[in-house]
Amino acid sequence: MQNSIIDKIEKGQTKKRPNFRVGDRINVHVRLKEGDKERIQNFRGIVILRNPKSGNGPRATFTVRKISEGIGVERIFPLHSPFIEKIDIEASSEVRRSRLFYLRALKGKKARLKEADRFGDVVVEKTTEAATQAPVTPAPETAPKS
Repeated sequence: MQNSIIDKIEKGQTKKRPNFRVGDRINVHVRLKEGDKERIQNFRGIVILRNPKSGNGPRATFTVRKISEGIGVERIFPLHSPFIEKIDIEASSEVRRSRLFYLRALKGKKARLKEADRFGDVVVEKTTEAATQAPVTPAPETAPKS
């Protein structure tokens, strides 16, 4: 009885969020209240953890890590929080782990992740240089002046 009531309340609190994965670089727009004013603050970083691993459910959280002035900053967000205005996926990376805690010990270029050919759930096809270049039109010939 008690669990069914809790489940109904939790289902009503879920929000539609983009499907991002561990290793994606995202931008979280967080609504902050300072005194009597509200503003939106961006937190841009790499997702190092989704809890639970499936990332579903009303109690799901995710951890975002960024480097700010040489210092690592991590922030845990509830996925369905009303304070999260929106989540933008900027890039996806190829990772083989579900938790990227090893990034905490790395600095500089060693802390980079290899970009993936997918963006969110969409697979991006690689284009060749010839296909991306505009067709070359021959210049009109000019008659020599006499």
